[in-house]
Amino acid sequence: MELWYTEKQTNNLGMTCLVQETLCNFKTEFQQLAVLETAQFGKMLVLDGTVQTTERDEFVYHEMIAHIAMQAHPNPKKVLVVGGGDGGTIREVLKYAAVESATLVEIDEAVIEASKKFLPKISCALSDPRVNVLVADGIGHVKLSPGKYDVILVDSTDPVGPAIGLFAEEFYADIFKALKKDGMLVAQTESPFFNCELIENVYARIGRIFPLTKLYLASIPTYPSGLWSFTVGSKCYEPENCRQEPVNTKYYNFAVHRGAFCLPNFVKELVGEKGK
Repeated sequence: MELWYTEKQTNNLGMTCLVQETLCNFKTEFQQLAVLETAQFGKMLVLDGTVQTTERDEFVYHEMIAHIAMQAHPNPKKVLVVGGGDGGTIREVLKYAAVESATLVEIDEAVIEASKKFLPKISCALSDPRVNVLVADGIGHVKLSPGKYDVILVDSTDPVGPAIGLFAEEFYADIFKALKKDGMLVAQTESPFFNCELIENVYARIGRIFPLTKLYLASIPTYPSGLWSFTVGSKCYEPENCRQEPVNTKYYNFAVHRGAFCLPNFVKELVGEKGK
């Protein structure tokens, strides 16, 4: 008998994968957590029925949420990752010699531990001496960290449950305060096909706070629609520019960095760039 897992991505659409083995499935303090061995994507981390990452395509998301800001900022010494308990974003951040400390703030310790156990290639950098792992509320941590970070990356789950506050304007305002005078923010901002209103709202919220705000895209097969957006808020550095520091990646390169900001017309409309 075959076992298939289906993520209901919208009310009218689902993604279904053949499951070879259920490695774990339990209720944490915050959410339902499962790690599945799938035939197509390898090990898959699922939270509350939503795919968070898989072995086969995780590199796209983690590289694209990290390297845009890490290349655009000339000297990112102190980096904060909010969420991202699987460790993939931290792994990418630590590819830069300039990084003196990388702080991961994840509210659900079970995500960290499950990732260490079942997803070692993704979580491998969490034991690096430059990394400080905090099991805490990212919103509270940001509020208590004025002027501390060069780059803040919001590697959140979808805007439900414990992640709702990570899409609020108050949170982005606190991030602005937590960044140094030349700091940069990157937040994952969902699918331009299925989350238009969220993208419009988040882009406007960040735009009211940061002098420079831009949206960029990446192709991630297991995320709804396969097309994913990220929003940058920068105090001074142009996000489209990159230092062109060599970095070991599978998806990201300097041409991809620049091209990610070339938006299709329907996405331009979401951020008020129609006709530009």
